[in-house]
Amino acid sequence: MLPDGRTVRGTGVRRARGDVGPPEFAVYLLGRDPGIRLWDCRWVRWRDFGPPHSTTDALAALQEAFARAASERVEIACGGGVGRTGTALALMAVMAGIPASGAVAWVRENYHPRAVETRRQRRWVMEASATL
Repeated sequence: MLPDGRTVRGTGVRRARGDVGPPEFAVYLLGRDPGIRLWDCRWVRWRDFGPPHSTTDALAALQEAFARAASERVEIACGGGVGRTGTALALMAVMAGIPASGAVAWVRENYHPRAVETRRQRRWVMEASATL
């Protein structure tokens, strides 16, 4: 749950779904197009351990996810569900009111302790937050 009450599910595409139903909207943060899905989604080209290929594309997808999370089931996913997903969730936490300087700590405390895995990802959160 984001600080403003919106709920966003962070996961990895390699994880089993379990009892969780499909999202109404998803953002996939992957190096390759995930292919056709049965629900509305956006793909952001984003290689493992790095920042997204295009900050503009990433911001557009995450802002759409943030807006839709107010009333829809939204999912953010990368391969394993930690680094890229955590980085995206940190930026969404900024959208929800967390100061950019505390976003990585917030997502590590509230989502996954290893979220935002690299210095480049932490730097991207700060840089992208400045453009919001």
